[in-house]
Amino acid sequence: MSTSTTTEAARSASAAGGRALLRCAGLRVGYREAILPPIDVTIAAGELLVVIGRNGSGKTTWFKTVLGLIPPIAGRVERLKPSLRLSYVPQRSVYDDLYPLLARDVVAMGVERRWSFLVPRFREPPAVRHALADAGAADLADRPFRQLSEGQKQRVLLARLAASKPDLALLDEPTAAMDVVAERDAFQHLDHLRREHGVAIVVVSHFIGLAREFADRALFLERDTQTVVVGKPDEVLASHEFRRSFGDLEEAVEVSRDG
Repeated sequence: MSTSTTTEAARSASAAGGRALLRCAGLRVGYREAILPPIDVTIAAGELLVVIGRNGSGKTTWFKTVLGLIPPIAGRVERLKPSLRLSYVPQRSVYDDLYPLLARDVVAMGVERRWSFLVPRFREPPAVRHALADAGAADLADRPFRQLSEGQKQRVLLARLAASKPDLALLDEPTAAMDVVAERDAFQHLDHLRREHGVAIVVVSHFIGLAREFADRALFLERDTQTVVVGKPDEVLASHEFRRSFGDLEEAVEVSRDG
């Protein structure tokens, strides 16, 4: 029998010390029919929420619904701040390899939304330089984006995210192409963004160990068992629903790191 479980249906904004920015209220996601039970979660300024689940569990569908790319099957996504600024970092670069973009140009696109590489720019916004330095990517500024490794590209995209000054940032496996050291550095950078700038961070990650260390809360989705669990990371990882899918916690941490 399928079940739907929520250990913490909609934790208040006081959990992260910031105002509530976005709320999923009875949200059911899918394309023609719902693939998960209702999801109830509120995301606050300065919070880091990690989304975990197996491949095909519904994470990307939930992401696209929150972003407004696909409509809800039922329920709603409420933007609780007027003119809420959203930023999205995909798992892999979506920039055409034919574009002659330097890394600094990619970051500048986060500052100047109408900028085009076809139009000369005579002065670079200071935010570009600061964001690259903050992301540990200053040395990549003048290198063609298409020639960077996937890990380096993700560092540049994290700088672009910071330069855009979002209220809420959604990242789809931003550390998937990184080694262990770069992966930790990326999470530390996200942690810095939310603590120093009040950015709400929602990140899909298969590395449960880092999620456990940095996240305020975890959202566990599992389409096959019709499960939704949201709460503190240790609570979610210790739940019957999570263990039913991943097994022993320490084993799950290793499996998630291996991909």
